[in-house]
Amino acid sequence: MGVQENGSGDMGMSAVALGSKNKYRRMDSELNDYSDDDDLEVVPYKQTQQERTSSTRKYVFACAVFASLNNVLLGYDVGVMSGAIIFIQEDLKITEFQEEILVGILSVISLLGSLGGGRASDALGRKWTMGIAAIVFQIGALIMTLAPSFQVLMIGRLFAGVGIGFGVMIAPVYIAEISPTISRGSFTSFPEIFINLGILLGYVSNYAFSGLPAHINWRIMLAVGILPSVFIAFALCIIPESPRWLVMQNRIDEARSVLLKTIDIEAEVEERLSEILKAAGIGTEAGDNQEEKAVWRELLSPSPSLRRMLITGFGIQCFQQITGIDATVYYSPEILQTAGIQEKSRLLAATVAVGVAKTAFILVAIVLIDKVGRKPLLYVSTIGMTICLSGLAVSLSVFKGSSLGVALAILSICGNVAFFSIGIGPVCWVITSEIFPLRLRAQASALGAVGNRVCSGIVAMSFLSVSRAISMAGTFFIFTVISAASVGFVYKLVPETKGKSLEQIELLFQKDRNWQEEEVEMSDTQYLVQQKNESVAI
Repeated sequence: MGVQENGSGDMGMSAVALGSKNKYRRMDSELNDYSDDDDLEVVPYKQTQQERTSSTRKYVFACAVFASLNNVLLGYDVGVMSGAIIFIQEDLKITEFQEEILVGILSVISLLGSLGGGRASDALGRKWTMGIAAIVFQIGALIMTLAPSFQVLMIGRLFAGVGIGFGVMIAPVYIAEISPTISRGSFTSFPEIFINLGILLGYVSNYAFSGLPAHINWRIMLAVGILPSVFIAFALCIIPESPRWLVMQNRIDEARSVLLKTIDIEAEVEERLSEILKAAGIGTEAGDNQEEKAVWRELLSPSPSLRRMLITGFGIQCFQQITGIDATVYYSPEILQTAGIQEKSRLLAATVAVGVAKTAFILVAIVLIDKVGRKPLLYVSTIGMTICLSGLAVSLSVFKGSSLGVALAILSICGNVAFFSIGIGPVCWVITSEIFPLRLRAQASALGAVGNRVCSGIVAMSFLSVSRAISMAGTFFIFTVISAASVGFVYKLVPETKGKSLEQIELLFQKDRNWQEEEVEMSDTQYLVQQKNESVAI
């Protein structure tokens, strides 16, 4: 660490050494050079720093919660439509093909919102893009609630899909850009928590209103989805703009002000701001040249490092959906009906259990993602999902119609959504929001979200038709194979990003490196920096 000359000409010891328990300590700590007055000065400093850390974490926590409210809308729509579609069929007399279109069109149309959201967030800011998302969804939800026919219902779905596309794409990017490095993974997982919470609320709404007449109950179910948008309007008055977007607009002082609220060590603010300025190319000839090259053109003709980022980001988003999670969530009543449950109330009650499992296990991911890392959670998730999907396929073929088949089907569905929530559900969005360079992050993340929504739409719109052609069990055998392939994708192409700043993560893709070796080096460096900060605080 070096030595520093003091005012009297003596050399003060500032070096630190690694203790026997891998803890850094001051080498001169045993010399008892501190006077009682020095000790008294240290205590107030520690207390002040602890108070600042607590205040900063609460502030970032609040920002992450408010930014994630749009994701409740997506989750609620997914959950409520699984039950509402039963009564929509009865009321509007729609065909099975129309049912598939009605369910799946939201995912397909949301890709337009994701693409538009990337451009809007670069032009208008991350914060106000969230507001646009809420307004567009409200319009769609209102149209669906009052729809007298299938055609009008579809118009409402189109508006809702665009609004959801905006919201789903921008929330992880915003949270990743305001969160401190050490807790970025947990905070960036919040959108997935709120998606799961929305799904659970949708299932509960189905069960609560299912006793009403068929021409009223599904309308009330859909109308309840408007309520979260009210809280989003309140949130926009509280949360700040992303400091990284502010830097891109050359609003440096505002960016510094936001960083002071989100980083607890003041000395780190200037260091982080310097990294962001460098990443954005502000004030450099390279940055000026970069501005001349359109973002979309850079994405279409990427450099080798950007190509690796796009493969990782786009691939993990696609694997999240083509393993069949939306089929499990949207069509859980139909799946359980095939397994042997026929009564509507029992079907909807069983879906509530699925929602509880999906929501509860996302909390496990939040606790562990910044402790054990992204890749271990992805391994547990993808392997666990593969096992559960194969179990569901067996329950729908070998044990179909028996009480054992019903029990195994419920257990497999709950296990599948639980393993999804532990890993690939939240980690997918965390990875995508972390790996891209600052000037490309919003639109590259939007491209990943497009892949996610397209795959979701394909699964949702084809599941019933494919199941009729090759049986529902055969469909889940296909999902099993795809899920097994996702394990290899994670091993080969997804790096560990835990404990690294967004600017450090970008360096991982600069060369074709071995992920494991690079992760060890970066982890060691991060540990040394962390211990240095602790020793300085002492």
